[in-house]
Amino acid sequence: MLTEQTVDRLRTLRLHAIAEAYLTQQRDPASASLNFDERLGMLVDAEQLARENRALTRRLKEAKLRLSHACLEDLDYSGRKLDRALVRQLATCRWVAEHQNILITGPTGVGKTFLG
Repeated sequence: MLTEQTVDRLRTLRLHAIAEAYLTQQRDPASASLNFDERLGMLVDAEQLARENRALTRRLKEAKLRLSHACLEDLDYSGRKLDRALVRQLATCRWVAEHQNILITGPTGVGKTFLG
């Protein structure tokens, strides 16, 4: 009974991820061996991760990207003159922190939009 009330209060406070993680911990006998601080830390981590994922999903939706499914892991290097090391370096986005720009050029159909 106390568990249901706690979960209802968490949902009322809009802490849905904590509520779900709490229920998962209640069902998992291995979590009983963890102390309070560890369990609380796991709950807070779950909420933070859920919020970050929701924010990222919202930003991607608002960006209205034509190729929203594109990711670097799907990049096909065969037949293209791409430097893997350079692509990995650019993927760190250090160039953003350094206030630099990137210009992607090439003929039609080589994947500039996908890479961008």
